[in-house]
Amino acid sequence: MVFLTPLILLGLLAALIPIAIHLIRREKPPKLMFSTIRFLKKTSKKLILFQHLQQIFLLLLRSAVIILLVMAFARPLINQSVARLLDADPQSAVIMLDLSMSMQYQDTFAQAKQEALDLLGGMTAGDEVALIGFSDSAETVRELTTDLDSMRAAIDEIPEAGFGNTRYLPNLRLADQMLEASRFENRAVYLISDFQDIGVQSTDESWNLAPGVAFTGIDVGAEESSNLVLTDVRSPDQLLEDATEQQILARVRTTGTLYLNEGEVTLSIDGQMVNRVSVDLGERSEEVVTFTTVFESEGTHVGEVRVTGDNFEIDNSYFFTVEVLPKIRVLVVNGESSENWFDDEGHWFGLAVSSGDESPFELEIIEPSDLSAASLRQSDVAVLLNVGDLSSGQASAISEYVESGGALLVAPGDRINPDSFNRQFETIAPAVLQNQDMSGDEYLVIADFDRRHPILRPLDSDWSARFQGHWRLIPDVESEVLMQFDNTEPALVEREVGDGKVIFFASAMDLEWNNLPLQGLFLPFVHETLRHLVQPELKQRAYQIGDSFSLDPSGQAEVINAVDANGNEIQFTNDSFVTQAATPGFITTEIDGESSRFAINILPEESNFARTPVENLYDSIINPDTNPVRSREVQTAQLIEELERPQRIWWWILSLVMVLIIAEVIIANRTYR
Repeated sequence: MVFLTPLILLGLLAALIPIAIHLIRREKPPKLMFSTIRFLKKTSKKLILFQHLQQIFLLLLRSAVIILLVMAFARPLINQSVARLLDADPQSAVIMLDLSMSMQYQDTFAQAKQEALDLLGGMTAGDEVALIGFSDSAETVRELTTDLDSMRAAIDEIPEAGFGNTRYLPNLRLADQMLEASRFENRAVYLISDFQDIGVQSTDESWNLAPGVAFTGIDVGAEESSNLVLTDVRSPDQLLEDATEQQILARVRTTGTLYLNEGEVTLSIDGQMVNRVSVDLGERSEEVVTFTTVFESEGTHVGEVRVTGDNFEIDNSYFFTVEVLPKIRVLVVNGESSENWFDDEGHWFGLAVSSGDESPFELEIIEPSDLSAASLRQSDVAVLLNVGDLSSGQASAISEYVESGGALLVAPGDRINPDSFNRQFETIAPAVLQNQDMSGDEYLVIADFDRRHPILRPLDSDWSARFQGHWRLIPDVESEVLMQFDNTEPALVEREVGDGKVIFFASAMDLEWNNLPLQGLFLPFVHETLRHLVQPELKQRAYQIGDSFSLDPSGQAEVINAVDANGNEIQFTNDSFVTQAATPGFITTEIDGESSRFAINILPEESNFARTPVENLYDSIINPDTNPVRSREVQTAQLIEELERPQRIWWWILSLVMVLIIAEVIIANRTYR
């Protein structure tokens, strides 16, 4: 015999109550004086023995009543019935275990693992079970198996939750697909999660679990929570050496059911704390904190903004990098210098380059006769403004300079001899100079340009400059036309030569041929052109958890040594050095002795502890006409009712209890009469 509610059997301890009462109330017989007790002694011995037997019998009756009542409420069944119950239709089940970052709050994940183990404990040897550990995607997958011990081991092997976002739908789809290969018609999905609102919001109401698949949501989320999180941090990605103070903005937000209105935000640069600010949210849910700092030295600097004041530290930091570059050395060869600024080729260009105390450039202007290989080596970019008289040695020096990684900008004017120029720069020129085109009273305007190009992407689309003169350019097949006049002729052409770059502008940089220097676009156009020629396009060095990216932005590395924020070496499966952001902090890479850093941050929406009832998810994925709620539970309850109906063992026990109670009353009345 076994019992369907075995915990009720703890009530058997109550059978000791009558015995305890009897022992407490037992009294010693009183002593009375009689003159003659010879006949009284014989009578008292028989009477006392009979009374003792009656009392013992009453104690047994009363204890038996209690024992039988407890057994009746424990719902006994004979072994054959239990065997049939345990042999109920086997099920195929998928246990889904939430591994998102919010599951790290307090002991939520430990509770989730225990719930998973309890589910396994309630299954029988014939059941088959699969496991999906998930966040935004499936991270741990164990296919359907009847080996419940191996499934327990798989759950135990998951050390902790990760840092990903909660995404129910793609993982529910995976569970549904796994059940398609199940052996049994009795199929169920058990989802163990804290049921963050963000996970439920990402579901697709047009999709349902397959007909017949039951769904049970097990909520292990904390009823009360409090959290401070950095939802956004704004910092410069790239600076030039000697830059002034920079602002770093941090947005702090409180989430959870318990409101936190006080905290502290700190800024650290290269591991050293530079500032600390207290925040008082008051009745607000967020506040923006402003830090000011100076990045003085050249190279890559790493920064961390951190908030304290809560008991969930995992999302308290935001990481970033700042690249400080040296100023760009610009060598301008002025082919038409003049005391009259109107006629001076280098006047307007020089003003644009050196404007302001915070200019990112170091400018040097020389005459064509002073141009040499040595002067070129001391510059990052060379600019030829209407330079028509160059020796073969100077031309060769320029070509070698470009091919070895130098940058060249050419703006031809009226002093250029096209035949000589084309011959001297044949190997590096992005275009052939055909002839000058002076429009007289007519003019050309910029009609089209490549808005995706780094030079032109940040600029306004309103190009209103008028060009009365320009050179007709015939682009090389390896060149790229970046800008066109309204007559479809190229205005700006670029070519990569060796390790360097060359750009031709089809007109001069003074007021003789155009009014471009008077336009508001002239200064940013010059700056962006020079930056593009010298600096590689800024590579992304900040990512979020779950992003896949290459640790070799240049695509030239042969070997990369990299470690994540925990100091674990990153292994690569191919030559592209692609990895996935999995841990917040910095990934450090070493390429040919040069170190680089990549900042990895959590997804701020995962720090929002707003929760939703399980029913909301249930309603979005279940068709009530085709899906049971809890197939195994319903089946078991029906089977229990079916087995108890013919047996009614508890009814017979209660009948016996009534007989014993009547007997106890009769015997007690006779005993104490």
